[in-house]
Amino acid sequence: MRRARPGAARGGAPRMPAAGGGRAEAGQRGGPLRQRGSRRLPGGTARPAAAAARPAALALVTLLSFASRFHRLPEPPHVCWDETHFGKMGSYYINRTFFFDVHPPLGKMLIGLAGYLSGYDGTFPFQKPGDRYEQHNYVGMRGFCAFLGSCLAPFAYLTVLELSKSLPAALLTAFILIFDTGCITLSQYILLDPILMFFLMGAVLSMVKCNSCADRPFSASWWFWLSLTGVNLAGAMGVKFVGLFVVLLVGLNTIYDLWDLLGNLSLSLVVFGKHLLARVLCLILLPLALYMAMFAVHFTVLNKSGPGDGFFSSAFQSQLIGNNLHNVSVPEHLAYGSVVTIKNLRMAGGYLHSHWHLYPEGIGARQQQVTAYLHKDLNNLWIIKKHDSDTDLSDPSSPVEFVRHGDIIRLEHKETSRNLHSHQHEAPLTRKHFQVTGYGINGTGDSNDFWRIEVVGRKAGKLIKVLRSQVRLTHVSTGCILGSSGKTLPKWGWEQVEVTCTPYLKETPNSLWNFEDHINPKLPNISLDVLKPSFAEILLESHMVMIRGNSGLKPKDNEVTSKPWHWPINYQGLRFSGVNETDYRVYLLGNPVIWWLNLVTIGLYLLMAVSTAVTLKRGVQLTSELKELSRVMLRGGGQIMLGWLLHYLPFFMMGRVLYFHHYFPAMLFSSMLTGITWDTLLQFCAGFLSPSNTARKVYRGGFLALVLLIMYSFYLFHPLSYGMIGPMASDPSSPMAGLRWMDSWEF
Repeated sequence: MRRARPGAARGGAPRMPAAGGGRAEAGQRGGPLRQRGSRRLPGGTARPAAAAARPAALALVTLLSFASRFHRLPEPPHVCWDETHFGKMGSYYINRTFFFDVHPPLGKMLIGLAGYLSGYDGTFPFQKPGDRYEQHNYVGMRGFCAFLGSCLAPFAYLTVLELSKSLPAALLTAFILIFDTGCITLSQYILLDPILMFFLMGAVLSMVKCNSCADRPFSASWWFWLSLTGVNLAGAMGVKFVGLFVVLLVGLNTIYDLWDLLGNLSLSLVVFGKHLLARVLCLILLPLALYMAMFAVHFTVLNKSGPGDGFFSSAFQSQLIGNNLHNVSVPEHLAYGSVVTIKNLRMAGGYLHSHWHLYPEGIGARQQQVTAYLHKDLNNLWIIKKHDSDTDLSDPSSPVEFVRHGDIIRLEHKETSRNLHSHQHEAPLTRKHFQVTGYGINGTGDSNDFWRIEVVGRKAGKLIKVLRSQVRLTHVSTGCILGSSGKTLPKWGWEQVEVTCTPYLKETPNSLWNFEDHINPKLPNISLDVLKPSFAEILLESHMVMIRGNSGLKPKDNEVTSKPWHWPINYQGLRFSGVNETDYRVYLLGNPVIWWLNLVTIGLYLLMAVSTAVTLKRGVQLTSELKELSRVMLRGGGQIMLGWLLHYLPFFMMGRVLYFHHYFPAMLFSSMLTGITWDTLLQFCAGFLSPSNTARKVYRGGFLALVLLIMYSFYLFHPLSYGMIGPMASDPSSPMAGLRWMDSWEF
């Protein structure tokens, strides 16, 4: 059992596992961790000036970071790489035009806000890379991203300083990020990445600062850093879903903290409960509230119809000004004789559509084509009829009969009077699916025209609501389900979307439909405001659409994609601007010396960590300085190593298309690990030397050599970030000749 410590009974000083060197002990007792601020230089010489130098070092780091990011910021004065997406989305916010993106909205909202505040009017089209900005004010949006990117080096400096209490380790980390060409390039353009990494590093710094306040729980500083951690978690999640990785890192740290507190027998369960509730409040409820607030602002601002309408449900579209469903009144429940349009629920699934054209010879039965069409059209209209009756339901004297869940119906195409039909001929494009056609004359066909209508999650006999009910149409004869495959038909099908009948009963958005337009003069109309989805429904729908969009991302034409194993070795970069000798070329590639140093350091850290752990486990006697270095290595370095793993390994399991820039959040952690590892290694080496002057020279010489190597490599490769004009690197007359160290580099 753990022995209670002096002063702990008051509940004000629990023992918690501090990142990077153990928790500071509470009470009046000193101990080795109390003296971390006055660690000694190699050889035993104290560093009384170190604390005084820290503000000056932070100022230097901040100055260099901002200077490197804002240098030549307006160049080139044309659209570069994904600015065509995120600049355009910023314009949508300024114009309040609804759009769809696979990422949460915070990053784009901030870009739009930066553009608005800097005088950009939202009129530039951002059509394609290379388009010149001319008189449009784009520098404000670039400057905003550069500002957040400039904060990464100071944040990393403060994080490593807190973990290791070593000024050289913090400075080495900062210099790595300041002089990395990849980080500079990614920070200088209108992109989500600098915004994401700003919140990610903010969350890590806040977490580490909160850990350092473990001996002062519930103090003002403890609450500040805990709350700021939650705010940054919401920010990271609100920019990209990969923000989940830093949420997981903070979550594991919190679980470790709480587990350590639970084992502290000097704490009452009441005090433990307070710790638990504080973390639930600041790290769960606060981020969730902020995250939902982002979407509330997003949906409030984007209230006009735009290019994103078709990705969302009809009920959602009815709320957008300018959409054809806005302020429309329709009958609420489906009835026989109603004229309807039927919309597929997959992203850009289209409306069920038919026309007079037949399937060509050799493509199933030569009957009328049935497709999914993405636009409004009279050929999208269908009449709902009973399967066993030809009664004229348009007669005003005939009674109204509602369609119910489980009914067997017939769908007659209004323009051609042919029935929706399926049979066991194979579909045009999707193998093992059945063909869907229009069949019959004036509504008279056969039993292959019968479909059972079922509402997802409803019981037999329930009415079917326009817009709100998600329905499945099951072919009675074959048991297959009507669906949109998402595949584009050839020119004979007018490049519309294939509709099939799938014998596989797996429920997906491809096989679900809803009724959008609804015309029936015998039924009273209601305003679509009655069918308005709640905020919770809109939030859920938007996340389903984003998740499906992420999983379905495919590379663009001539686009360079990559694999996760490429990233740490700096195997291949990305062209941000220009291809030819006459172009202004910017190439996203990490500083090779820095990236390969980071890669070597990961292996070095694992070797050192295992050796240190074995040494401590075997009870080898170490000096107090070496024990402290061991704690920094195992705990501080361990947290950073865990962050790298969490931000890198999940990409091996992702099915979506991947790009080089996805590695940069992990690169932040590997850079911090490099600072901690090499500082610790140099101190270990110098610690075994005497006299103290020799140790000091070894330590300072090693540190200076690393910094000079990083700066010299930046001098060589800085044109990658700040622009190249002239011959390619493969040309001997090029200024970059001799720097193309890998054949896969294309600058």
